[in-house]
Amino acid sequence: MTIYPAVALLLFPVLLLLIDLGRRLRDRQPQLSGNSAIEGAVFGLFGLLLAFTFSGAVARYDIHRELLTREVNYIGTAYLRLDLLPEQSRPALRQLFRDYITSRLNLFASVGEEVSPATATLQHQIWDRSVAAASSAEASPDATKLLLPAVNDMIDITSTRQNAFNMHPPEIVFLLLLIFSWGSAFLAGYSIPAERRNWVYSVAFSLAITITVYATLEVEFPREGLIRLTNLDSHLIALRDSMK
Repeated sequence: MTIYPAVALLLFPVLLLLIDLGRRLRDRQPQLSGNSAIEGAVFGLFGLLLAFTFSGAVARYDIHRELLTREVNYIGTAYLRLDLLPEQSRPALRQLFRDYITSRLNLFASVGEEVSPATATLQHQIWDRSVAAASSAEASPDATKLLLPAVNDMIDITSTRQNAFNMHPPEIVFLLLLIFSWGSAFLAGYSIPAERRNWVYSVAFSLAITITVYATLEVEFPREGLIRLTNLDSHLIALRDSMK
């Protein structure tokens, strides 16, 4: 299930409401005092959960960048090894490689297929033509040993990237994050005595949690929010422009 980062922005008014609800409950029972041990445990668990979720999201964000760099390297290596093929086979394959790079652009621009039909078609064409050309008598003896493994790596990395796009924590983690944020807001409001009521602290607390959760979801789902990796397409474009 995809969780859109914009949903996190709805946390802000809810947290403010829960802080106020906790404060009102405390006002009705002034004889009761908060339990610092329970409050510390809840806030500590919430902070730990938030920290691990954010660090995991950043790690997966870095994986996306690393896999794209690897794909660029694989395509570039396979393209250079086309020189092992007969002269008459190279122009058509080189054009297929340029078309293939075009089909791999904009994967972070919108939610869609990681391996598009155009990409799959070009993969089959490149593989079939490479096998046929590498097996011809005019090809270099090393063509099958060097070119075909490079083309295979170029194709396999697309499946790896597809799996990376679908790799997220279990939904229960995000549910716990939501529940703990609500509970922390309520306890924060309950711990504020009536005579010390200050909206600045309530707004700051709610805003801090909302921004952190929002940033976590932005990094975790780089194709649904504002933080995207579209700038990394420049590596693919530069490689395509270098293919003469």
